[in-house]
Amino acid sequence: MPVTINRRATWADHVFMDLGTLQATERPNSYYVDLARRAPVPGSPWEPWKGGVFIHHRGGANPFISLDTEEDCKKDVARVFAECLKHDNPEQYTDINYNFLICPHGHIYEGRGYERGEANHKGYIDVAPWGQVGRNAGFYSICGLLRSNEMPTEAMLRSFRDLIGHLRDELGGDRKAGQMILPHSFGFDTECPGNLSVYAQPGSSIDPSVPWSGSLKMDTNVFAAQKWVNATYKDAPGYVPCTANGRPGWETVDCLTQALQHELGISPTVKSFGPGTFEAVRRRNRMPAQETNPKIIALYNYALWCKGYWASKEKYIWEDAAQNSLQKLIASMGLKAGPGGGLSAILWAHVTKALFRMDQFSLVQLGDINVQAVQKWLNSRYVAELGIPAMGLVPCDGIYSREVQKGLMMGVQYELGLSPDTITGYFGPATQAGLKGKGSAPLTGHLRHLFRAACYVNSPTFVPGSTREIPLMYNRDDINTDAVTATHTQWVQAFQTFSQIPVTSTNDYTTWAQLLVSSGDTSRSATGCDCVTEITPERAQVLKNNGYRIVGRYLDEHLAPGDPYYLGKALKPGEVQTILAAGLSMYPIFQYNGTQLANFTHAKGYDQGKAAHAKATGFGLPAGTCIYFAVDYDAMDSDIDSNILPYFNGVAKALAEYGSRYTFGVYGSRNVCDRVSREAGARWSFVSGMSWGFSGNLGYPLPANWSFNQIREYEIQPQWGLDHNIWRDNGDPGVTTVTSTAQGQ
Repeated sequence: MPVTINRRATWADHVFMDLGTLQATERPNSYYVDLARRAPVPGSPWEPWKGGVFIHHRGGANPFISLDTEEDCKKDVARVFAECLKHDNPEQYTDINYNFLICPHGHIYEGRGYERGEANHKGYIDVAPWGQVGRNAGFYSICGLLRSNEMPTEAMLRSFRDLIGHLRDELGGDRKAGQMILPHSFGFDTECPGNLSVYAQPGSSIDPSVPWSGSLKMDTNVFAAQKWVNATYKDAPGYVPCTANGRPGWETVDCLTQALQHELGISPTVKSFGPGTFEAVRRRNRMPAQETNPKIIALYNYALWCKGYWASKEKYIWEDAAQNSLQKLIASMGLKAGPGGGLSAILWAHVTKALFRMDQFSLVQLGDINVQAVQKWLNSRYVAELGIPAMGLVPCDGIYSREVQKGLMMGVQYELGLSPDTITGYFGPATQAGLKGKGSAPLTGHLRHLFRAACYVNSPTFVPGSTREIPLMYNRDDINTDAVTATHTQWVQAFQTFSQIPVTSTNDYTTWAQLLVSSGDTSRSATGCDCVTEITPERAQVLKNNGYRIVGRYLDEHLAPGDPYYLGKALKPGEVQTILAAGLSMYPIFQYNGTQLANFTHAKGYDQGKAAHAKATGFGLPAGTCIYFAVDYDAMDSDIDSNILPYFNGVAKALAEYGSRYTFGVYGSRNVCDRVSREAGARWSFVSGMSWGFSGNLGYPLPANWSFNQIREYEIQPQWGLDHNIWRDNGDPGVTTVTSTAQGQ
């Protein structure tokens, strides 16, 4: 890509030689200024196309040098020139050692330019398929004007990226740069390039072959942790190294966990902080300030860095900075240290487990401080005070997640009177029985707190408006009071109405169930269903006799008869007419697999949108019919961003090309339905509520445009499975008539 390179003349006039330190005959300063202005001297051999680039920095901290202005930067480049000259015999001097230099403001300065430099140290590197390639002969050298105590600016990193792209893609012949990006320290004992080391590798922010990932997502302390743990534990049984990229994540903390296991005598190590690791930490019962194993101290320091806390500068020592961070972390978990400043052995094991996971205990950008207060309370009461055996510390980031929902459920189970040893967080028969009894009585104290916390995290609910649903948040002040306030009652009534459960204004079992699991009360009646089985006249009558009024059927199947997974689920000719003749309505579903991320791309959405249109017109479905496209797995937010939304944009494009005869809906978790509706324009949502363990169904309210909520699967007759779906009043009316061109007419 085009880059602006400031030629040597822009810094040459700033050269000033301290003549007293030169090793040869003194010359006037004008001689060195003229030397700096000269064109770079060619050197040989010179074959950078075999290697790539080496990254350098300016060395150790220097309190007397600051680069606040661009003039300061030009003087520093001139200073580099002078330093190179002092290190050589001036009579044999050829040029500045670096090819290019980049300042914190992002300006690129020419050193030797496109000629061979001499900054990468003597020696060779094995480069496939060329074999031994000289460190100077086969690599450009790029120096960031950055001291070891300084961090690179985004402008500097972007210029590194642009310059490398220029050297790779815009130069011809033998001056083109190869694909390697290496730190000066590669195979050479030097601290250089300091805090640029984390970027001096393929796949980092400065590599133009990958998308720009920014400067803040790469942390030098995390990078140091990754390098150290890989080098130190590479031979530990079971150890799997992590990628040294400076980005915190599960891969890194799992490696730290394996290292901790090794130090605790667990072999082979595994990438999980399980019961064995928990028990080993509990038995050791040493907080870092009392720890005698320097490697375990290093692991605690690095775990703090990976969690975003300041830790010791010297990894093998537990300094005040690390202790202060640990105390801050413990407080943010909702915990209090004992009289002596310590924690019980079991509570320290809980803290260690949380430290060696990616769970966050500080309010994140989209976190809610009221949710965070609930999270801290759960940890304080049910982990620290009561010690429910199966419960670990829940994150305290203000986000209602799977782990938080599980913790809240355990709290409910305890307050209902379940024995602590039987508490699992599973919405089973004992929990349901307790909610139908004690849970449905007037609430006070902790059980009341849990009910109202569940109301808050299920916000917003929605109330009817003149043109659209109006969101209604639960009043945060009602969480911590026993009073039955008007705002509390108003929200509960709105929630019950919106969820289409009986409006009792109270904490009855059905309301508890709707708050705690996406399926809600699975025993409640429903007028909607869907199935993979052909609806014959006899089956249509069975559906009607069982209270159903609308049935979902598949427009097509992606597998051919004879395939071992073929279901024969597609609508049959004349089947729609059979359904309508029985006094039922139907709604069309389209799913070609849809059970994993790879099933969703823009191209597939476009193709499947066209196929769905063709099938719908073939069956005579009238204009305005909503076709539900399925996301039949627990898609994460990252999946929705990368694949699910593009897929639905492809569906929308295809349907629009046919004149938008049909609208599209979405089947999936609450989160998938909500995001696809808001961001891709789905008309109606068909929620997979019976998949209550999906992370996309935990901590997310029903989407405002829900029309069907699938709450239970059962066998209505032998060999005939049926999904039991709540059909929302005034939701999607479905298909009640067909055109004269319908199949089977």
